[in-house]
Amino acid sequence: MKLGYTILYVEDVEKTIEFYENAFGLNKLFLHESGDYGELDTGETKLAFASYELVELNDVGFSKPSDNKTSTMEIALVTDDVNTAFNAALKAGAAAVQEPKEKPWGQTVGYLRDINGFLIELCTPIK
Repeated sequence: MKLGYTILYVEDVEKTIEFYENAFGLNKLFLHESGDYGELDTGETKLAFASYELVELNDVGFSKPSDNKTSTMEIALVTDDVNTAFNAALKAGAAAVQEPKEKPWGQTVGYLRDINGFLIELCTPIK
């Protein structure tokens, strides 16, 4: 078994896809004509977004959170240049949570929130 994709639920799938393209340089793989589902290329595992309307239609027991500033998960994007990626994301509309800094184990890590409030970790590869 392998992880194929992660789906995050958002108000506006197309706007979110555009944000991730601009903020992190990810490439859109697919956006359904309805605008309710889209995927980004992040390597073997895809990052996908679906509208709240789509999850309600599927009736899987999920409801829209009342506070999009709180998240119980994070997306970690690995890059060789965290500082450049962090600044590009800020210019694209991300909100800084924690400026990039080198951790005791040698990895550089910074945290942002995307336009939906999801926590994004930008980090260098673990050596």
